[in-house]
Amino acid sequence: MRLFWLIGSLALALGLAAFTLQVPAPAGIGAPVTDFSAGRAMIDVREIAQRPHPVGSADHARVQALLLRRMAALGLQTSTQTGPISPGAIQYLREMGGDPEAADFAATNLVGVLPGRDPRLPAVALMAHYDTVPMSAGAADDSTGVAAVLEAVRAIRARGPADRTLVVLFTDAEEIGLDGARVFWGGHPLRDRIGAVVNLEARGGGGRAMMFETGRGNAGTIGLFARAGARATGGVSSNSLAVFVYEAMPNGTDFTIPKDRGVQGINLAFIGRPEQYHAAVSTPGALDRGSVQHIGSQALEMSDALLRAPALPAATANLVYADLFGRVVVGHPPVAGWGLLALALLGLGLAVWRARTRAGLTFADAGRGMVDGLWFLSTGLVLTQLVRLLAGPMSARAESADAYYTLLGRLPWMEAGAALTVLAVALALFGGRTRVDRRIVAGAIAAAAVLALILGGVNPIVIGAAVIAVGLSLVPGLAARSTWGGWTGLIALILVVATAAQAAAPEAAFLFVWTGLLAATAAALAAFLDPGLTGPRSLVPAAVAAVLGGAWIMGQAHTVFLGIGMDLPGVLVLLGLLVLMLVRPLSPERGLARPLLIGAAAALLLAGGLSVTARIMEPMGPADAART
Repeated sequence: MRLFWLIGSLALALGLAAFTLQVPAPAGIGAPVTDFSAGRAMIDVREIAQRPHPVGSADHARVQALLLRRMAALGLQTSTQTGPISPGAIQYLREMGGDPEAADFAATNLVGVLPGRDPRLPAVALMAHYDTVPMSAGAADDSTGVAAVLEAVRAIRARGPADRTLVVLFTDAEEIGLDGARVFWGGHPLRDRIGAVVNLEARGGGGRAMMFETGRGNAGTIGLFARAGARATGGVSSNSLAVFVYEAMPNGTDFTIPKDRGVQGINLAFIGRPEQYHAAVSTPGALDRGSVQHIGSQALEMSDALLRAPALPAATANLVYADLFGRVVVGHPPVAGWGLLALALLGLGLAVWRARTRAGLTFADAGRGMVDGLWFLSTGLVLTQLVRLLAGPMSARAESADAYYTLLGRLPWMEAGAALTVLAVALALFGGRTRVDRRIVAGAIAAAAVLALILGGVNPIVIGAAVIAVGLSLVPGLAARSTWGGWTGLIALILVVATAAQAAAPEAAFLFVWTGLLAATAAALAAFLDPGLTGPRSLVPAAVAAVLGGAWIMGQAHTVFLGIGMDLPGVLVLLGLLVLMLVRPLSPERGLARPLLIGAAAALLLAGGLSVTARIMEPMGPADAART
């Protein structure tokens, strides 16, 4: 019976996750004048993104003139600011096929000012860059951002005067090193008047727009964004993990410059349809208009809220927060994570006590459940790395831009392959990983690790994971013998991880703290309603937790993989462990072991096939391959 609960819960979770990831319907040109309209913004996108317009090109000058006319027509006081581009930017532009000499080795920022009623108040800046790389018309990156800013300005004016001044900043030379932003924030007279920034970017041609970066000490900014985002078409997508991860990454956007000066604000971008990033196919026709609506509506609501706020957010402490299904943002101070952990441990303790007295759970079996989780994690890391490498070599953009862009086109195939690999390992666990000769299992994992190291080079994480997985596979008697043992062991493992994350990086710990609390609560309810885990009374709380928590994690996993999955495919295994914890009480009866193990093998073969197919569907030229 639990098989039907498992399949039904996973199907509902997957459907809810897919619904959460949908972009909103684009508003047409007849939308109310105070609303953001993708239809109106697309008129500007089509004009701007007719052809590539890198620094120094004829089309760059054309777009400059077009934007100055559009800014003036919106009632902005317009001006330009010119400054030198760096030697590194000059070299990079030449390498891409651009002509820095034609630009007189300079970047030209376009600045527009909409005066507020009180010029003494700190101003708000709406920022996007208008240059492109030489090989792309940049309909998404960043013509969408520029057009969305223009449409947002029009809507703000339609809403009536605000007390604060609005500064529109279209930076130049972002694609060759953020030089335009450095020129503005390094010496423009307006820079010290600006108290908050809303920046718009893109790395792809579709998907929901995510708010992925803030100023440091963002509690006030997130509070305002949560309220403003509730009015945006399609809601918001954001969490403190994205902010934490991006802070640690070496790359940046124009927002990096004011952020380093202590200015508050938000950075918005969409990263779906990755094959369009810096590519010839990034045309207005290929652009997802729903993404334009989503990023533009969020930019409008946040900038309007800032313009009309009695006080702009100040730097305080970072908030731990996340959106729930793209509709509402919830959060808490970092220290509150310890309280939530305590509640989760209380729930787990109650479940263990009840299951020990009424269902025969032993601490030893709960420990074996923790070992199951470690086996899942270590085996999954090895196999996802191998499946990812079947789709092509690891390649950072700095090592080979051409290969990087080709691999971006393969990213959807990589994601499908990694997800199926995680599913395969889960099915093997459900089917009873010890039912297959342990020497065969250990040998298969070792062979996969060796092949991954041959294809991808020495990787300490893969080596360590392989050693753990092989060792856990060879030692007999380490698999959980009961559903309660498997479930409580996984919850305990996640709470151990949550404790470590809470101590080291509370902004990232919410994934484990919140899901651990949800699972522990469901386990406590099930233990008191029906310790035998046989009837609907106990399976309903588990299924509800699996659907809601599983859907939320699946939605997060998609965004995380788009962001870092190309280089770190194993991230899906860690998120898959959270889903496994939620669905573990729904694992089917032992009589289905053989079909589940066959399904695991089939899923793994399909995963590898999808990764190999990516090489055919998105071929890499010989020159590109040679540079990786």
